[in-house]
Amino acid sequence: MVLHVRAVLLPDDEVRDLWLVGDRVTFEPQVGAETIVDGGFVLPGLVDAHCHPGIAPGGGPVETLELARELAIKDRDTGVLAIRDAGSPLPYAELDDDPEMPRLIRAGQHIAAPRRYLRGIAAETDAADLPATVSAQAKAGNGWVKLVGDWIDRDAGDLTPSWDAAALTAAVEAAHAAGARAAVHAFSEEGVEIMVRAGVDSVEHGTGLSLDLIDEMARRGTAFVPTMINILTFGDIAAQAEPKFPGYAAHMRALRDRNAEVVRAAYEAGVPIYVGTDAGGGIAHGEAAEEMMLLHTRAGMPAEAVLSAASWGARAWLGLPGLVEGGLADLVVYETDPRRDLSVVRTPRRIVLKGRVLR
Repeated sequence: MVLHVRAVLLPDDEVRDLWLVGDRVTFEPQVGAETIVDGGFVLPGLVDAHCHPGIAPGGGPVETLELARELAIKDRDTGVLAIRDAGSPLPYAELDDDPEMPRLIRAGQHIAAPRRYLRGIAAETDAADLPATVSAQAKAGNGWVKLVGDWIDRDAGDLTPSWDAAALTAAVEAAHAAGARAAVHAFSEEGVEIMVRAGVDSVEHGTGLSLDLIDEMARRGTAFVPTMINILTFGDIAAQAEPKFPGYAAHMRALRDRNAEVVRAAYEAGVPIYVGTDAGGGIAHGEAAEEMMLLHTRAGMPAEAVLSAASWGARAWLGLPGLVEGGLADLVVYETDPRRDLSVVRTPRRIVLKGRVLR
């Protein structure tokens, strides 16, 4: 079936006609096409650039491929038509070609130092074996690896880096040699500095970023996925940890409290920012619109910049062609202009994935 869409194609202001022929976009008129949209504002499909369909609600690995699929479909049904899975304890390459699934860009399993991450989630390794583990997880994914760059050190009673600068630099080099990009979890000031200077491709969370380091990220083109929904949970994490680790609890609250300022500074410095919810475990799926609103209302990013971070900009970063000639037939339609009122992203009027109408 050939489908026809007529709407304002963002980020431009022009009403355009486009046709979906299978899973491809064309601007060449197609005889006999069915018009599914006539009016409104259309975006290339949204992206959740930090998502974990392989982690079950409440924590731990999902037990079946079907549950991973169900979780990803919750995101899909809000307009998220591509997911960068930032680490999964369950390999699920079988879902890559599932026509019901959002497009999947996977990072293999989290890579963490021994006993320095959530139980049952990560491939744990010491510094000596880190490059080999990275190479193995690059093969398990399809373009990314995920490193846990810092976590609570129970002996120190606070966040500390998982590995030293030399080990992390070797890990990033191993990822690049394997044809993968490196995404790195980072909460702490010391940890995120090591990671940026090691040449990672994206910083996840990044609560400890300094102004100097933000400038370095902008210079290098290092991406930033702030996961602001996740950072709002730091108060609960601190409350649970405080009886045994009061220094860590105070640190987590301080990182939470400066988060909006960090994200705003990164945006103003020109750091590439992308929308990611960290869905999985304690964060619900289907919250990309709320992450977009936090970037807008708390961090002060303009609506159009947020839309790029969730749509055309994020897709280009991940190598997914947008609504261009020969591009992928993924789109979301809104009744009114989301640049004027970003909250309309909560209520898509039409969602089309891989050339098939979902709603």
